Amino acid sequence: MTASVRDQVESLVLTGAPVPIVQAGHPVLRAVAEPYVGQLGEELLDALIETMRVTMRAAPGVGLAAPQIGIALAIAVAADAGTATAEGDDARERTPLAFRALINPSYELLGTERRSFYEGCLSVDGWQAVVARHRTVRLRCLDVRGHAVDEVLTGWPARIIQHETDHLTGRLYLDRAELRSLTSVGNLVEYWAGEGAPLAASRTLGFPLA
Repeated sequence: MTASVRDQVESLVLTGAPVPIVQAGHPVLRAVAEPYVGQLGEELLDALIETMRVTMRAAPGVGLAAPQIGIALAIAVAADAGTATAEGDDARERTPLAFRALINPSYELLGTERRSFYEGCLSVDGWQAVVARHRTVRLRCLDVRGHAVDEVLTGWPARIIQHETDHLTGRLYLDRAELRSLTSVGNLVEYWAGEGAPLAASRTLGFPLA
């Protein structure tokens, strides 16, 4: 008999965080996550969020969706310290994103401006590829206590929200990527990490930029 989501979460949080992150090819990453409608109760939800927070930071990463730890619920966490102002960072607009839990998140694309940058995923370990995403989005979700969130995000925070919310619809960043840009992390550091926008990679590897 298949375990209930509640049973799965109880078993997971009892193992102690951080917990393993499932990798591409696992069916849960291609399933549409079940909306959260109180299945866990307050105490167990808090324990799941804390497990996700610790796992995300230990990875390390800036976002983690529940399916990435094998839980098919529409829940994600995100946080990013941002980066110091530097020429390469300005293009990405990597401003700080305070830790948050996203319950049943969705996003609305605002404007037409898109930006292309290398992007990775904790469930596609060791690889990155260029993804064109909208620069600005409107995030709607509930916080961990069920309060409505309605927020406009720009730059790297908007990219994080798009990436993590996509996980909850069974989509990986590779589905949106320029696959000619796909690179190991080692080669990214060696060849393509010296600039903010991937202009040299685009010219050399032969893929378009948004």
